[in-house]
Amino acid sequence: MRDTTAGLHYLRRGQRWVFGHGRWLGFGLLPALVAFLLYATALTVLAFFAGDIAGWATPFADGWDETWRTALRVLFAVLLWLGALFLAVLTFAAVTLLIGDPFYEKLSEQVEESEGGCPAGPDRPLWRELWISLTDSLHVLLRALVFALPLFLLGFVPIVGQTIVPVLGFCVSGFFLTVELTSVAMQRRDIPVRERLRLLRARKGLALGFGVPLVLCFLVPFLAVLLMPGAVAGAALLVRDVTDARQGAPQGGGPPSPYGIPGAPAPYASGGGSYGAAAGHRPPAAYGPGGGAPPYGPAGGDGPGHG
Repeated sequence: MRDTTAGLHYLRRGQRWVFGHGRWLGFGLLPALVAFLLYATALTVLAFFAGDIAGWATPFADGWDETWRTALRVLFAVLLWLGALFLAVLTFAAVTLLIGDPFYEKLSEQVEESEGGCPAGPDRPLWRELWISLTDSLHVLLRALVFALPLFLLGFVPIVGQTIVPVLGFCVSGFFLTVELTSVAMQRRDIPVRERLRLLRARKGLALGFGVPLVLCFLVPFLAVLLMPGAVAGAALLVRDVTDARQGAPQGGGPPSPYGIPGAPAPYASGGGSYGAAAGHRPPAAYGPGGGAPPYGPAGGDGPGHG
């Protein structure tokens, strides 16, 4: 439960950071607005032709009683449009990040600098960064479709399709939306997409606490545009938690994680401010005899975000 609360906390902090830095908010709205208009147009066209598509996809129902035929095709059209909305929510962040890649990269860097330091990203040309972002997004989308297609089919099951399936759909959307939004800060650390998925699967509560409320907000017209810059900022803070905790608390005396920032503040560490003592700089006594495990870390414990 602490992880879920921590995810919501990072989302709230990201929005507060951006709204406290109005210039960044203003620049961040334009890529999100362009992406929103593209998706709104596509969904409107689909809604207009959904009935025709439903008729084409269900020829077996042509000989049915009109009541049952109409009910089936209306249900198909509704589920088709909701499925498209599901994919729109999943891919909105990816498309917006591609459109505004240079800005969102700079925004993410500024957020990390304000929190104690930003790792130097790999020296790659812009076209290479965009290509990596595109291929990573396609990988994430394919992973999401593995869940989306069964959920679409389960939507036809009475009761289950109207109760359990929507909840699971929001959870799946929230997790993969978090994966997309954290890609800016993760890519700067040169973390491969498969490793990003593994890191966030290990902190599902954190990912869901951040992503699910955002999915719900993205369903409200124009709210997705307004919240997108803050979502990128909050994702940068979340990545610091996921990666810096691994570096600040190596298990069994092993080498620190390659991700994160040497000497950066550890999330929720004891000491001054909200982040306190720098990662890797606590006295050994704080870890118990022999410099054992810290009070909390990636292995779980009593720290925030590990419930």
